[in-house]
Amino acid sequence: MSVLRLNIGGTEPRTGWKIFNVQCGEHVDFIGKCDNLTEFADGSIAEVYASHVYEHLSYVGELKRALREIYRVLVPGGRFRISVPDFELLCRMFLHPRLTLDQRFYIMNIIFGGQLDAHDFHKVGLTWEFLSNFLRDAGFTAVRRVDEFGLFPNDCSSTRLSGVLISLNVEAIKG
Repeated sequence: MSVLRLNIGGTEPRTGWKIFNVQCGEHVDFIGKCDNLTEFADGSIAEVYASHVYEHLSYVGELKRALREIYRVLVPGGRFRISVPDFELLCRMFLHPRLTLDQRFYIMNIIFGGQLDAHDFHKVGLTWEFLSNFLRDAGFTAVRRVDEFGLFPNDCSSTRLSGVLISLNVEAIKG
């Protein structure tokens, strides 16, 4: 059995990585929803990367199921890198009195999604506290906040507003 490196929600190819996305695309290798990874065997993936994907899931069921699926498919010691909009930071920024209307609208757009298609709606606001607890509940033991990942040229782990990093970037290791 070969071990994969999977970019969930990605669109850009990179040597050694396969792309899993809810929508088809030129470089997409697998199509499906990230809370259902049944096409991948237990312990068949070495690394999973997901940039600005998991905020699209309902925190009631989809998010928990998706994180359990990641844990299941990772090899022991496998790495999950997840980037989501930092809801706590965005809330603080939104309330800053010097922001323009356009800047507030941009933040609102990040919080609720671009809403350009049926998949572009955000259903949960994730903070370090929320996300780290969800990851631990899924079985991850080593969970840490990190700076931007920079694995793919146009990923959102490096997104900034007025010079401030607005992504919550977390690495979780399967114990």
